[in-house]
Amino acid sequence: MKTIKINVTYILSLVIIFFLSCSGDKKVPLEQKLQNVLDNGIEKYNVEGVSAAIIFSEDKKWTVTSGISHDTVIIKPDMLFAIGSITKNFVATLTLKLVEEGKLSLDDPLSKWLPEYPHVNSKITIRQLLNHTSGIYMFWSNQKIWDDLKKDRTKIWTPEEVLSYIKEPYFEPGEGYRYSNTNYLLMAMIIEKATGSSLSAEFKERFWKPMHIKNAYLSIEEEIPDNQAHVYGDNFNNDGSYQDVTFLPRASHESITYGSSGLFMTAEDLAFWCHSLLKVKS
Repeated sequence: MKTIKINVTYILSLVIIFFLSCSGDKKVPLEQKLQNVLDNGIEKYNVEGVSAAIIFSEDKKWTVTSGISHDTVIIKPDMLFAIGSITKNFVATLTLKLVEEGKLSLDDPLSKWLPEYPHVNSKITIRQLLNHTSGIYMFWSNQKIWDDLKKDRTKIWTPEEVLSYIKEPYFEPGEGYRYSNTNYLLMAMIIEKATGSSLSAEFKERFWKPMHIKNAYLSIEEEIPDNQAHVYGDNFNNDGSYQDVTFLPRASHESITYGSSGLFMTAEDLAFWCHSLLKVKS
C-alpha cells in the first residue's frame, strides 16, 4: 500500500495531489504538473517562494521548489523553512514517547509537574493540553504581550513571564475545544521537568539521530544555519504589511512561542518525518 505525504511550507499550503490527479493533460509528466501547481500557486496567492517534498514509497521521493527566498535568490531544496505551528506535532510525538516509557501519563494533572499559575486550572491533564480541550487562554490574544514584546525584540522571555499574560479561561477543562499556544508552552515545560533536558536535546536524541534527520533546528536553543529561506512577518510594522524579518531581532517572538513553534527544517526532512510517523503498513 503506497503512502503519499506532502509538505509545503512558507506561507502557502497547497493541496497538490488533488490538482495533480484531476487537472491538466494526462500526457503531461507528473513532475511538470507538480511544478505547474507550485508556479501557479505562488503567483495566485502572492507568495515569494515554496518548497515541497513528496514521498511515494520508501525508495521513491520527490522534491520541487518554486519562487525566490529573497531578492533574486531562488528557493533550493536544501533550504530550511520555519515550520511554525507544525512544531506542535513534534512536541506531541515526544510527549507520547515519554508516555510509552512511563515517564508521563496522559492523565497526569498539571499539579503533578508544575506550580500553580493564575487562570490555569491545575487539574488540567496532559491529554487536554495536547488536544486543546484545556480551555486555557491563548497568551498572544492579549495585545499587551505584543506591545511589551516590541519594546525589546532581543529579550528572551521565560515561560513564567509569558504565562503572566494569560486571562480568564475560555471554558472549564474538557468542556470544549479552543486552539491555544499556551497548551504547548506548558507541555514543553512539563517535558523539561520530566526529562531534565531541553526540547532541542530531546528532539536530537530521540528523533534526529535515530532517524538520520540532519536538517532540523529549534530556534532560541540552537543556531539556525545560513541556508534558511527568508522569513517574512507582519508584526514588525504597525500597518500590518509583511516584511523580511530574517536578520532582524526575533529572540522575543521565538521565545514566547517555545513549545508551540520554532522548528526549522527542509521540506524533504519534514516529509520524511510525516512519512515515518504516519506510514501505513500493508
